[in-house]
Amino acid sequence: MIVLYEHPLSPYVQKVKIALREKSIPFELRRAGGRGPGVEQDDFLDGNPRAEVPFLLHEGLRLFDSTIQLDYLEDAFPDPPLMPPDPAARAQARSIEEVMDTHYEAVNWGLGELRYFRRADGRDAADLKAAARRQIAGFHAWLEGRLAPGAEWFCGPFGRADLSVVPFLNASAGFGFPPPEGSALIAWLKRANARPAVAQTVAEARAAVAEMANVHKAVEAGRFRRQYRDHRLEWMIKSGGLQVVLDGIGRDTIRFTPEID
Repeated sequence: MIVLYEHPLSPYVQKVKIALREKSIPFELRRAGGRGPGVEQDDFLDGNPRAEVPFLLHEGLRLFDSTIQLDYLEDAFPDPPLMPPDPAARAQARSIEEVMDTHYEAVNWGLGELRYFRRADGRDAADLKAAARRQIAGFHAWLEGRLAPGAEWFCGPFGRADLSVVPFLNASAGFGFPPPEGSALIAWLKRANARPAVAQTVAEARAAVAEMANVHKAVEAGRFRRQYRDHRLEWMIKSGGLQVVLDGIGRDTIRFTPEID
């Protein structure tokens, strides 16, 4: 049995859950025992250098990073395939996933820092939201350009590219930035959300939103430190949030990737 450590709001977790459900692979969901390094149970930390979800366990194998996990699932459970057979289409699917994971995700993450963790207010928050709005519009245009005219899905049948996009677009929509009405991208999103594997995963995410109502209090009390790594840190700085980073370091309410002993 596959075990997946998760948080329902993580887009990376959602990618893996959609893949598992599309492939009809039985799995057990677990939540990590705490927030931040040093407080989770050993089973979650062992073999998980980022101390992040998703973390997948299967027959003694321990895998971190959603892309590595999706590659493993495709190799270990090849039917039905979620990667197209054509090498060019496979490369395109991987390119889309990379952009979503390391560029688009940071924008939604930054919006979460504002809404849930209350890192900034007033003009500072307005400027960061304006940057996010502009950047999301650019990503929407980029994605629209990768949907072939009249195509139902990215890169062929529903698969890796689609499940790598849908969690991020849903998150942006939740922050008030959906794809434009009447666009091919919004039509694609509606089709994707209607798939049972996606619909169940989305329902779990929406149910978890209520958990975020008071999460800023945990940050203020020092019980939770958000991870600012690579693309997220870059986004916050380049979008006008350098003071947010400095404040978080000063108050010890942010963290970076743990060192590997």
